[in-house]
Amino acid sequence: MTLKLKNMGKEQEDIQQILTAQSQQLKKLHDIVLQSIEDQNVLVDHILHPSAEKTTVGQRISDQVARFGGSWTFILAFSVILFVWIAYNSLVPAKSQFDPYPFILMNLVLSTIAALQAPIIMMSQNRQEEKDRINAENDYMVNLKAELEVRSLHQKVDLLLEEQIKTLFEIQARQVDMLNKLDEKIDTLLNQ
Repeated sequence: MTLKLKNMGKEQEDIQQILTAQSQQLKKLHDIVLQSIEDQNVLVDHILHPSAEKTTVGQRISDQVARFGGSWTFILAFSVILFVWIAYNSLVPAKSQFDPYPFILMNLVLSTIAALQAPIIMMSQNRQEEKDRINAENDYMVNLKAELEVRSLHQKVDLLLEEQIKTLFEIQARQVDMLNKLDEKIDTLLNQ
C-alpha cells in the first residue's frame, strides 16, 4: 500500500513538473510579446507623430501660389480678365484703348506671370516631393514593422514547437517508464 502511495506521489510530481514547464513556456511567450510591443511602440510613435514641419514665409507663399494657380478659380478668373481685356480693347474707340490689337501689353503681362509663376510652382513641387519622400520612408517603416512582426511570430511558433516537442518526449519517456513498471507488476503477479 505504501508503494502504491509513493507511486501516486511520483505521478503527481511528474504532472506538476509538466504543468510547471508549460507555465514557463507561456511566460516566455508572454515576454516575447511584451518585447515585441515595446520595440514597435517607437516605430508607431514616429509614424503617428512626425516632427512638425518648419516652413519659411517664402515656402508658405509658394505653396499658396501653387495651390491657387492650379485651381479652377484661377483659370476662370484669369479667363474672365483676359476676355474683358480683349473685349474692352477691341470694342472701345481707339483713343480709349490702353492695349490695342495685337495686345502687346497683354502678352507682356502673360509672359511675366508665367515667368514668375513657373519657378514658384516648381518650389512648391519640390517641397511636395520631399513630403512624398517622407511618406515613402514611413511606408518603408510600416513594411519593416510588418516584417519584424512576421519574424517575431516565427520565433514564437518555433519556441512553441520546440517546447511542445520537448514536453511530449518527456511525457512519452514517463509513459514508457510507467508502462515498464506496470509490465513488471503484471509479471510479478503472474509469476506468483
